Amino acid sequence: MATRMREKTEQRKQAKDTRPYAKVKYVRMSPSKVRIVLDNIRGKKAEDALAILENSTQSAAEVCAKLLKSAIANAENNMGLNRADLIVAETYAGPGPILKRINIRAKSRADRLSKRTCHITIILGEGK
Repeated sequence: MATRMREKTEQRKQAKDTRPYAKVKYVRMSPSKVRIVLDNIRGKKAEDALAILENSTQSAAEVCAKLLKSAIANAENNMGLNRADLIVAETYAGPGPILKRINIRAKSRADRLSKRTCHITIILGEGK
């Protein structure tokens, strides 16, 4: 059994994605709002994507810009890649836990408020 576990560990190491990335979890923003911003930068050069995010008026752009800067720093410092060659290969915004709150209404009634959170991932690749 121990041999099989070692084999599975080796297979996982070989199948691991080696591209530079950055993640942020539990962002207090709806994933659908974040996806709109991420769709604008997917496939673009990292420098161009950063310029788009810094000039965007959407609130999710600030979080995504900070995350993109982190991914670029990971690529430069941990993998020794050139900043000018980086492209935004993949972007994800998945749902996180939902904070459930109540909104008090008239006649002793209550409405449910869903305060959504999301997990954002940006994966960079090398382009021309």
